[in-house]
Amino acid sequence: MLDYSRPDNLEDALLTLSEQPCTLLAGGTDFYPARVGKKITENVLDLSGIRGLRSIQETEEGFLLGALTTWTDIVDSDLPSAFDGLKQAAITIGGIQTQNAGTLCGNICNASPAADAVPNLMTLDAEVKLKSLRESRSLPLEEFILGNRKTARKADEFVSGIFIPRPGENAVGNFEKLGTRSYLVISIVMVGVVVELNEQDEVMELKVAVGACSPVAKRLRLLEEDVVGQKLNSIEIQPRHLESLQPIDDIRASASFRKIVTPELLKRAIQGVKQK
Repeated sequence: MLDYSRPDNLEDALLTLSEQPCTLLAGGTDFYPARVGKKITENVLDLSGIRGLRSIQETEEGFLLGALTTWTDIVDSDLPSAFDGLKQAAITIGGIQTQNAGTLCGNICNASPAADAVPNLMTLDAEVKLKSLRESRSLPLEEFILGNRKTARKADEFVSGIFIPRPGENAVGNFEKLGTRSYLVISIVMVGVVVELNEQDEVMELKVAVGACSPVAKRLRLLEEDVVGQKLNSIEIQPRHLESLQPIDDIRASASFRKIVTPELLKRAIQGVKQK
């Protein structure tokens, strides 16, 4: 390891980032397993000492999840029902130890195609907050994650939080995940949805995103447009709705298998909202 820093305030963290490139460390649930048996050869900036970064703040405009907000914090917080999908994802992330230590911001910064937070945050129209000594800026999550393990974060920036605009009062979220088991598993396919219905149980608005079927999770905007005015149990998934997906063959499943199961998982996620 070249240099390890654990500041207790934001100003010192930003100063360190401005002076040298660093690998950022929050919960460490991805950092440490990837380096077992290896020498750590990079500078490490540990953010875990900055207490103000672990918070969930509600404003008139929405919700700000701080950089050190953990999966357990999400599960334990009183959040609108639109966050239900994110909460469901949180309880399937590893074991209790991982949920207590792992952070949402770490999950999106890791930029894995199978990151469980990402589809759910996309359906919540999440914005990524970035800070450096030079500036503060926001990016839609869809613009922040550029590809497999690639983000738009600059070398002197860190993600200070995730902002989620206040969802509709009647919006409800849901999450479906396909893996070799229900928990402690990397997803083969996952679907996050947020649905808002009218008094006739017709779709007023649907937001849906699919993960682990492309280098980056994808919003299915054509499907979102087509289902407005429909009943949940009458929604049909058409091949054209899935054209933006780019599934691959890997050790967990083949691309063809992912194509077969995705429509069924989408139906379960969408229709599961009504069962709530």
